[in-house]
Amino acid sequence: MNETTLGVIVGNRGFFPDVLARDGREEVLRTLEAAGYKTVCLKPDDTKHGAVETLQEARKCADLFKRHSEEIDGVLVSLPNFGDERGVANALRMSGLEVPVLIQAFPDEPNKMLMGGRRDSFCGKMSVCNNLWQYGIRYTLTTLHTSSPSSESFKKDLDSFAATCRIVRGLKNLRVGVVGARPAAFNTVRFSEKLLEHAGITVEPLDLSEVFGRIQRLKDDDAKVKDKLGSIGGYVSTEGVPTASLLKMAKFGVVVDEWVAANELAGTSIQCWTAMEEFFGVVPCTLMSMMSNNLLPSACETDMTGMVGMYVLQLASGKPSAIVDWNNNYGDDPDKCVIFHCSNLPKHFFEDFKMDFQEIIAGSVGKENTFGTVVGKLKTGPITFCRVSTDDLNGGIRAYTGEGETTDDRPASFGGYGVLKVPALQDLLQHICKNGYEHHVAVNRSCYAKAVAEALGNYKRWDVYTHRS
Repeated sequence: MNETTLGVIVGNRGFFPDVLARDGREEVLRTLEAAGYKTVCLKPDDTKHGAVETLQEARKCADLFKRHSEEIDGVLVSLPNFGDERGVANALRMSGLEVPVLIQAFPDEPNKMLMGGRRDSFCGKMSVCNNLWQYGIRYTLTTLHTSSPSSESFKKDLDSFAATCRIVRGLKNLRVGVVGARPAAFNTVRFSEKLLEHAGITVEPLDLSEVFGRIQRLKDDDAKVKDKLGSIGGYVSTEGVPTASLLKMAKFGVVVDEWVAANELAGTSIQCWTAMEEFFGVVPCTLMSMMSNNLLPSACETDMTGMVGMYVLQLASGKPSAIVDWNNNYGDDPDKCVIFHCSNLPKHFFEDFKMDFQEIIAGSVGKENTFGTVVGKLKTGPITFCRVSTDDLNGGIRAYTGEGETTDDRPASFGGYGVLKVPALQDLLQHICKNGYEHHVAVNRSCYAKAVAEALGNYKRWDVYTHRS
């Protein structure tokens, strides 16, 4: 279900037939309604044909948008004819909205170029963009300079724009949590809380000692613990896993769930390696998998900016995200690699999966202390990837994004694994290494790289690299 609400500004200019604005408004609103979008738009009783041209009409539009400011995720500016660039710019400025703006212009038809049917929206779009640029209002363009609302091209642009709107809104006043300290061996996941705070992302910490202390207060027969045990059993096969280990996982899940709810957190990153295993006796992977699958993304090794990338992709698609390693080459194919984690990937990603022990560190901390991973092969299909990172040296946030697909290749592996094919993968790997990015990357079963880049680059003003497929 589409829950995106768009403010709609229909441009008009008196030199051109008003009927174009009237019919254009109706066509645009029909398209949006059919696609499931909610709209806020002037009515024909408010202004001539519900369009915006004069200063007074711009003010009426701005007042309408102000009244619905909490609902509006983005604004669509539609130009059925040339449109008055000042009216559009004034309406946006006076509304006070700070949301993404999409500019769409109707195409002319070769046999309707005389006055009476001529639109000149092709030209008017440039004037609108020029004025928005002068006003300091950021905006998004359609793929084609002109496109009919009923065209497949515009519908794809609209879907991408809505994802951009969801990302921008979702990153406002975001609250996230980190459980435990960064493992000493993982310098790569260092991040700046201050840079995240400056970007509107608050990090709430919880020490592992507090988690373990709260767990000790929980009795084995506590109703909440029993409920969590049932949830774990309903989520993944636990055959062969000791009952004592499952009980520890359930208690850990209860404590973290309560902390997340109490602090209104949208996602978490959790210390694992190797304090959880040495001093508690399980890995937190299953609980993290369950949270991510329930759209509360959770990244391991306190990789907070990795989790932000997960959340960005989730906002775009409405589907669960995972955190994986760029892990191995795959034979001699330069465009394929193995993505992998131990793992805490959501159920949404797997062909089939089960609970197991963590093979990498079992030899050093004991197999009996490492139960709780969820393992299996990833489904085939499209993938959008995203990495967010705080650039402490230059005082900003940066990211990269792109698209690929998981294939049906089946390497002999443990953990959660799959083969990812990315066009020009070697160029991407060069970019990652030359720019000091982490080895973790967030992935999502979707195609929203364009929306991610637009949201983070154009509207959040982060430094974004888009890997072109």
